Order: sequence, then C-alpha cells, then structure tokens
Amino acid sequence: MGVAAALFALATTVIVATWGWLGTAVEMPQSPLAPGEKLHCVSYAPFRGEQTPFGPDVPIDPRQIDEDLAQLKVVTDCVRTYSVDHGLDQIPEIARRHGLKVMQGLWLSSVADLSRKQIEGAVALAKRYPDVITAVIVGNEVLLRGEMSAPQLARTIREVKAQVAMPVTYADVWEFWLRNREVAGAVDFITIHILPYWEDFPIPARDAARHVDAIRKQVVAAFPDKEVFLGEFGWPSAGRMREGALPSPANQARALHDVVALAKRENYRANLIEAYDQPWKRQLEGAVGGHWGLYDAYQRKPKFTWGAAVSNHPHWRWQAAAGVALAVLVFGATLAAAWGRPAPPARVWVGVAAIAIASGTMIGWTIETIPVESLTVGDWIRSLAWGAVALIAPVVGAAAAPATVPRFARILARRGERTAGLLALTLGVLLIAVTLLAVQAALGLVFDPRYRDFPFAPLTAAVAPFALLTMRRPRRKDLEASAETVAAATLALSAVYILFNETLANWQAAWFAAGLIVLAATLASARDAPGSK
Repeated sequence: MGVAAALFALATTVIVATWGWLGTAVEMPQSPLAPGEKLHCVSYAPFRGEQTPFGPDVPIDPRQIDEDLAQLKVVTDCVRTYSVDHGLDQIPEIARRHGLKVMQGLWLSSVADLSRKQIEGAVALAKRYPDVITAVIVGNEVLLRGEMSAPQLARTIREVKAQVAMPVTYADVWEFWLRNREVAGAVDFITIHILPYWEDFPIPARDAARHVDAIRKQVVAAFPDKEVFLGEFGWPSAGRMREGALPSPANQARALHDVVALAKRENYRANLIEAYDQPWKRQLEGAVGGHWGLYDAYQRKPKFTWGAAVSNHPHWRWQAAAGVALAVLVFGATLAAAWGRPAPPARVWVGVAAIAIASGTMIGWTIETIPVESLTVGDWIRSLAWGAVALIAPVVGAAAAPATVPRFARILARRGERTAGLLALTLGVLLIAVTLLAVQAALGLVFDPRYRDFPFAPLTAAVAPFALLTMRRPRRKDLEASAETVAAATLALSAVYILFNETLANWQAAWFAAGLIVLAATLASARDAPGSK
C-alpha cells in the first residue's frame, strides 16, 4: 500500500500544481485610461438571460435599461445601438437622464418593410433627441451579409442624411469599405469594424493592436478626406480557438488594453464591442458569440479591472478541489475492487495514478465549459453527457483494472450472449457512449466547424482509462470488431482533417485531435474481458 499512497500523493500534487499554474493571474499593461478618464464609446444591447432580438417585437423593460446605463456611465460617455425595435428606442431618453450620448443605429436588411420601419424610427429619435444622439449609423454589416447592394445602401444613407441634423455613417467590416468605395461618398465619416478574432486569417491577441493599426492606416489611405472611426473592436473571453486566436479573460483584457492605448496615442475614436455579454448571440456564432462583453451577462460584473492582473481560471481552487476529489474516487475504486484479494502490483497503481492525473486535471475544466457551451436543450444534453462520461469512466476504469474492455458486440448482444459481470458491462457501455460523443463532435468539426467548440477536456478525462486498459494486453487477432474498426477509422481521419483545417497554431484543436487518435487506437485494439467467449 506504500506504493499506492505515494502515487496518490503524486497525483494530487500534480492536479493542484496544474490548476495553480492555470489560475495564475496574467499581468496587464498599465491602464490606458488616466484617473477619471472614460472609454469613448461602447456597443450596448439590453438583452439579458433568455431575452433575444428574434421573434415578436416585445419591448425591454425600461428599468432594465436604466440599471445598465447607470452602471455604464461610470466607464463611458457614449453607447452605440444597432436598432430601434424591442424597446431600444427607449435608450436615448434614458441616456439623457444619465448624461450619456448615443450613436443611434438602425438595422437594415433585405426585408424592405422592416428596413422602412427602422429608418422612420431612427429619424424620429434623431429629431426628438438632438442633444443626445451624436450620429446616426444607417445599417450594420448589411453588405457583409449580402442583403443590400452598395447603390441601394448609398441611396438609403442619403435619404436619412437629408432628414437629420447630426452626422450620418454606415458600419461594416473594413474589407467591405474597400470593396464598395462608392458608399463613402454618402457618409459623413467612415465606420469600420476590425475584429482580429474573426478575420479570415485569425490574429492572436498579442498582435491585435498591431493588426488594428495596419488595417486602419490602410483604410485612411483609401479615404483620405474622411474620418475613419473604429466602430467595433473587441475580443471574446470564452469559446473556441480559431488558429492562434484564443478567447480568454486575459486575452480579452490584453487586447482591449492595447487597442484603447493605441487609439489614444494615435488620437482617433474607438468603440468597444460590447458592454454586456449577449447569450442570444450563441445561436448565431456558437459559444464564443455570447462572450464579448466588458461585463458578464447575468451578474453584470466587470470581467477585469483596467491595469490589474487577470486570471483565466479565477475559481481554480475549487477546480483543483474537484480534481482531488475525483482522484480520491479513482484510487478508492481500485482499493474497493481489490478488497479481499492480493494487493494490485505496482504497475496497476501506476496506471491508476495516470488515470487520476488525467481525469482529475480535466474534470474541473469540463465543469467550467458546460454552461459556456450549452444554450439549447440539445446542447445541455450533449455537454452533460460529456461531463458524465468524464466523471464516471475514470472511476469505473480504475475499478476494472487490470481487466480489459469488452467489444461493442458483446455489450449489445442478446442477454445470453452479453458480457458477464456488471463492471465489464458498465465499462463497455461507457466506451460506446464516449465513442458516440467523440464521433458526433469530430464529424461536426469536419463538416460544420466554424462555430463548434473542441471538447478536449472531457475527451481526455474519458479516454484515459480506456487507453490504459487496452494497453495491458496484446490484441487477439481472432476477434472481429467491425463497429470499432469503422469508428476508429472515422475518428482518425477526422483528426487529420481537423489538424489540417485548424492548423497547429490551434492547441485546442491539436489536443482534441490527439484525443481522437488515442481513442481510435483504443478502438482498434478491441478485445474481450478475460473468460468471455
């Protein structure tokens, strides 16, 4: 038992040390804002929880907007809006009470009647609140979406401009200004969006400011007679990597620090996207879409303090504690299975320690990502299923050591032909579940990858015990395991494609692909438990 105790101590130490490292706060540059200085402007949408701009035009409670603007006036003098429906037309009046200015947006689309309603509503607000509304933004990324042509858009901008007293602009991704230069003649100033995370060739957070500087100068050179306003810049705090662009709290803080400092140094206006996380955007952009806010969606708390260090895992102590608890269960399961029998040899305890380290380190990460990656009922079911196999498989796998994993056919067979023994049966069912979840995730990342997350943490925790169990015995060549062979081939080929598509710069993708390869090798080594037929 001395070996077991020593390995248990080692496993828990590794788990705690890993989480201590993951939770270490990342130092930020000095705050770009002087004492009392505020951000120039921030994009604002008032939707909370299950609220969404989709569906019936139900107005947001004005008290909700009032609470938000009372908080935002501390950090900015201006909010940018995008529409006039769902009660967003209440924002200028409430902003006036809080001493805030508004860059009033109106939403253009391919639906003429809805666009007409937006135009009329925005014009009416501009006439009613000329002391609050500093500019009217006629449409947002309508060229990017392909819902209007450049000539149509220019006519619409001129129509609005003829009816309001304040400057008028249009907002779109920087590339679409360069592709549709005739639109510039209709606006008073140019509003560009530069979102390094979403570029066709994603830019890492450390290079975000350099990218913004280069792109803005390119647009300024193209339109030397117009002010170029940075209408959107931001960075997500959670979600999937895109090549080397990693969403995280520290990367969000660093990118915003750098760009706000750049705008101040170069003396141009910049609007940050966005004030609050918007959960509804996950319907359009996956998990990452709901995590661009300076404040979180539910508690309305700031994600960072300007100039202060930021931790990517602020609750790491709880995550480490969860990992240690799982390690206790893993070692305890092995002890319970060996009760009344000869003590397991040292090599078994080494395998158990490996299972405890892999699963104990990853379970905290798995739990953290469940609410982040879950929006619909289907998302919750899938995320909770991943969490369940990540939690249960290591315990059952440790209890089964040094047994081997039964084939799928022996698990799914009729009662009389099924694998004997509850432990072996449970182990086989868990492997089937892990395989199905992995195949679903892998194929999703092959055929529809843009907004899908990489479940590398639960995959690691769930696969580790099976990989270690299947390594213990040589493969029996007399076995036929066609289901395992097909699944293994699917996972291996998917892993190769994911690595190629996402590039090695994306460590989330590389880690997930490695997990798929390990699972594929495990399935390719299909065998039965001792004594089975």
